[in-house]
Amino acid sequence: MDSTEEEMKHEIDLSTWKRREHYEVFKNFDEPLFGITVKVECSAAYKKAKELGYSFSNYYLYLSLKAVNEIEEFRYRIEDDKVYCYDSVAAGPTIFREDETYGCGYMEYYEDIEQYMRFAELEVARVKAERGLKFQPSGENIIHYSTLPWADFTAVNHARRLDIGRSIPKITFGKLSRDSEKMWLPVDIHANHALMDGFHVGKYVERFQELLNSLSLIHISEPTRPLYISYA
Repeated sequence: MDSTEEEMKHEIDLSTWKRREHYEVFKNFDEPLFGITVKVECSAAYKKAKELGYSFSNYYLYLSLKAVNEIEEFRYRIEDDKVYCYDSVAAGPTIFREDETYGCGYMEYYEDIEQYMRFAELEVARVKAERGLKFQPSGENIIHYSTLPWADFTAVNHARRLDIGRSIPKITFGKLSRDSEKMWLPVDIHANHALMDGFHVGKYVERFQELLNSLSLIHISEPTRPLYISYA
């Protein structure tokens, strides 16, 4: 571990951790991830995104990433039988292409929405211009995001390897639907039961809904560093 990694995360002391026994019970399960599917109301957020000139999918991804970064349990990761808490987590979204394939992006979390959106737009364009399935370099401090805008789903299951990435949460968004004057977005959250419970997923859902409802949002300032993408 280099000094940069040390600054990005700290180890949880299992001897004093309030979740120690829960962790010990669930960490060796064949399938430690549990899933919860909800619908969030997003009429105000849709209108706000259009007023600001943002892609709605990029907008609600930003709000989701803001919510997970505010909840410590979503930043816990298991590495080499130790539990770490990262200072922040990024988004690893799937991005759909015109040839009906998808690619994998990487979007660092910026509190400043303008800075985030500039990065997100560049990253979406980059992935759409590629072919094939390339995985960008990233560590454990990421949330795996998927979007299924064709399906108003009520549950989700994931294809995955059981030997890697067992503690990275997975969040999936579905097809927007309308009910009278309201718009609804299905959201599925999968998380490792050794690191969090339904209570913490509920905190995420509640905070995400608050952010979707907010019309006064969001931290906006000039970028504090140059914005570029490099995977060299």
